[in-house]
This record gives sequence, C-alpha cells and structure tokens, in this order.
Amino acid sequence: MTTPSALERPGDVPLRRRLAARLVLLPALALALLPPHRIRTVLGVLRRGAAPATTAQARRARDAMCAASLHCAGPKGCLPRSLGAALLCRLGGTWPTWCAGVRVVPPFTAHAWLEADGRPVGEGTPEGYFARLMAVGPLPRPADR
Repeated sequence: MTTPSALERPGDVPLRRRLAARLVLLPALALALLPPHRIRTVLGVLRRGAAPATTAQARRARDAMCAASLHCAGPKGCLPRSLGAALLCRLGGTWPTWCAGVRVVPPFTAHAWLEADGRPVGEGTPEGYFARLMAVGPLPRPADR
C-alpha cells in the first residue's frame, strides 16, 4: 500500500538561482554515486577558501535545489539535494557544513543534510533528531586562527 504525499517545492526561487541549481545538479548526482570517503575528500577540496555560509544562504541554496529538481525535492533525494546545495553555496563563495548520518529514532535510516550556525537547515525536525556520522564544515578563516 502506498501513501500519497505532496512534495513541497518552493515557488519563489528566482530564475537565475534555479539555473545555477540546474548547473550543479549533474555534478551533485555524480558525487552521490561515489563512496563516502571519496565524497568527503572532494568536498574537503571544494570548501577551501570559502567563508562559512549563513543559515539564510544555505536555506536559499537548498530551496533552489528543490525548485530545480523533483528528485531533490523528494524524500529519497537528500544526498543529491545536500550535495547540490553545498556546491551552490560554493559558487557564491560560502560553504555550509555538509553532514551525513542517521535518524536516531526508529526506523533508523540514512540521511544527508546541511547545517549552518550549528543547526540543520530546512529539515523541520527537532534538535538531536539526526546523529552525524560524517561532516565537512568550512575551514577556519586565517584571521580566526
């Protein structure tokens, strides 16, 4: 038996932002096919030189990915959605914390998401709902060291 559901796709994403999301969609899908250690390595290289993303920047990138791709907006699209949103932030010169982990309440399932300012972006879940297994955050700025 299937359960009908409606996908929540943001409608107020500007055309330029949707086109940029389409641009990073193919690399995000290709990255999603890699094993976890390779994803971490690639993202570790890409984050170099980027400023930490704000919650608003990460949210706009996530919304753009959901507007550009029905697959990314769906329940099984968390990995390409989070990777694409991280790449989209990088195009703008920022980097959120990309996370992969599991849901801590049964049924235990894998999930990938973005965090900014120490909180999940756009997930609509309570604090502590996911446990991180892997994270690629922004590097500290040279002045912060």
